[in-house]
Amino acid sequence: MKDQIKSIFEEHIQVAQKSLSQLVPDIDRVCEEVTSCIKRGNKILLFGNGGSAGDAQHIAAEFTGRFVKERRSLPAIALTTDTSALTAIGNDYGYDRVFERQADGLAAKGDVLIGISTSGNSTNVLKAFELGKERGCINIGLSGRDGGKMNDLCDFNIVVPSTITAHIQEMHILIGHIICTAVDENYQ
Repeated sequence: MKDQIKSIFEEHIQVAQKSLSQLVPDIDRVCEEVTSCIKRGNKILLFGNGGSAGDAQHIAAEFTGRFVKERRSLPAIALTTDTSALTAIGNDYGYDRVFERQADGLAAKGDVLIGISTSGNSTNVLKAFELGKERGCINIGLSGRDGGKMNDLCDFNIVVPSTITAHIQEMHILIGHIICTAVDENYQ
């Protein structure tokens, strides 16, 4: 088992090094966009499925609670947390529309939508991004593999250079923490 543990760490480090060499300019631009969104009084809506839903909730909580430094609560909502909305929308409109319907009621021009999908092809994430484009939101994707269909719907799609879901998710939460750090550093 020790060899397997070591191998998993080494794979993680390789993906982290590739991400460092390829993604810094995109992450920097996203940090600027999210910080600007907050400064102008807009909000951040986050969403994804499975582990990506957990990441959306985690990042939203860092904004509304506190990340590192003490500051006021910031407007961020994970669209993955309201079980009544998820089940009602899923029942009445289909699961493909659970994030789109919530974004329809909550998103305003200038808001940031952060959709998380390791494949970049989750239909419910894509539909929310379609609405975001129509509404004048800034669409930010966190994906992996080749970025999938999110490439065409996102203003910025940060594509983790890996095909392994676990390693893509590990980088997504690191990128989320980097975005939170930027907001903490630049928001007054």
